[in-house]
Amino acid sequence: MLKALDSLGGLKQLDRVVEPLQKAVRAAPLGRYRAVLQGRPIGHPLHPVLVQVPIGAWTSAAVLDLLPGAGRNARLLVGMGVVSAVPAAWAGWVDWAEQPERQLRTGVVHAASNGVAIGLYAGSWVVRGRGKPVLGRLLGFAGLTVASVGGMIGGHLAFRQAVGANKTEPVDHLVEPGWHPLGGAAEFAEGQAARRMLGDVALLVVREADGGFHVLVDRCSHMAGPLSQGKVADGCVECPWHGSLFRLTDGQNVGGPATAPQPVFDTRLTGDGVLEVRLPDAV
Repeated sequence: MLKALDSLGGLKQLDRVVEPLQKAVRAAPLGRYRAVLQGRPIGHPLHPVLVQVPIGAWTSAAVLDLLPGAGRNARLLVGMGVVSAVPAAWAGWVDWAEQPERQLRTGVVHAASNGVAIGLYAGSWVVRGRGKPVLGRLLGFAGLTVASVGGMIGGHLAFRQAVGANKTEPVDHLVEPGWHPLGGAAEFAEGQAARRMLGDVALLVVREADGGFHVLVDRCSHMAGPLSQGKVADGCVECPWHGSLFRLTDGQNVGGPATAPQPVFDTRLTGDGVLEVRLPDAV
């Protein structure tokens, strides 16, 4: 089973479906709601939160379907699951459109499974209303089975392929506490992004006109894109891969698909002009 799940990311045949879907999702006129669907206000993807409602409703409906006299309430839960699956799906599509190719392929299979499940539950709701409770139950149990498969693929995406995970989370365990030299201040051009290594951690260094410095983790929290290759303007740096925008002063994500901020280092200059940095949360 694990080999089958891993193989989904290598199915290049899916690209003929993935590419137009990705363009369509990115072009959707969502405006400021795109950031909401991405989960920026809550600091992590919104999709896993929203899917709890349809899954909970459908699971509860399955339990009621095993009890006598609960058909009306079961139908209500089935319908609730179908309706609540719509915003959950939209949040999932918005996240999906900003992933690398392997995750895009796996994600489209995940979405297809969930789409089939929604269709089965919609059919279950309809036939229950037409006085066919047995067929309605059968469609409901089939929908729950397919939704479970979709959920397993979703778990593979989230945990094995790291979709939605904060790529900077391990940094405070990789950097030693205390101050560390990065180089002479004269080495850094004003307003230009520079990359330096602190052990195994890549850092973005930007020198301001007043001689101050901003130092952030170089790898984007969204998909580990190299911020030092991005555009620095208006007090922010833009990831060159997916357009996530981070403030240089505090690392906060103010645009793009990233939901977590960039870790920011304290800076100081020694008496002989050496730039030193310290990660406040280093452990």
